[in-house]
Amino acid sequence: VLIPAFAVGRSQELLYELGKHYDEWGLKHWHVFLDSPLGIEACEIYWRHDERIDPDARRVFAGGEHMPALPNLHFTRTAPESRVINGFRHGALIIAGSGMCNGGRILHHLKREIGRPQTHVVFTGFQPPGTLGRRIIDGAHTVRIHGELFPVRAQVHTIGGFSAHGDRDDLLRWYGGFS
Repeated sequence: VLIPAFAVGRSQELLYELGKHYDEWGLKHWHVFLDSPLGIEACEIYWRHDERIDPDARRVFAGGEHMPALPNLHFTRTAPESRVINGFRHGALIIAGSGMCNGGRILHHLKREIGRPQTHVVFTGFQPPGTLGRRIIDGAHTVRIHGELFPVRAQVHTIGGFSAHGDRDDLLRWYGGFS
């Protein structure tokens, strides 16, 4: 399973959801990779300031050595660590940047996996026109990555509800901070 995600915000939100539903979703049988050096650094900042997260998130993370409490979470900071993921042919869930598939490590995973019908690519954010992510969601039969054409045989999914944009209450709270 490949999940293109933004390093700051979305990656942490996804890890939170995975931790929250760990048992329910049967994640103990999976290897979960955060393949994003910036995403890992952002996680560590979040974790150092856990007083800033909501009580529900603190409950999800309780008891773990670090947050989130995912015993099968692997951080891949370096390119060689990222390449090790290629040895997994099943049972791997990979969160990697960039969220719109226009750069980052997700491109290397897509090159290797997008032609496999067993692969699932899960989009958790809006994909603007002109991005590789939008072409994949729109059903392109082939995509160009790093100058090469690849057939799209992977199963493609989109999940709403992870918008990074503030809603009405967020905007009113922000506006209320001004005198």
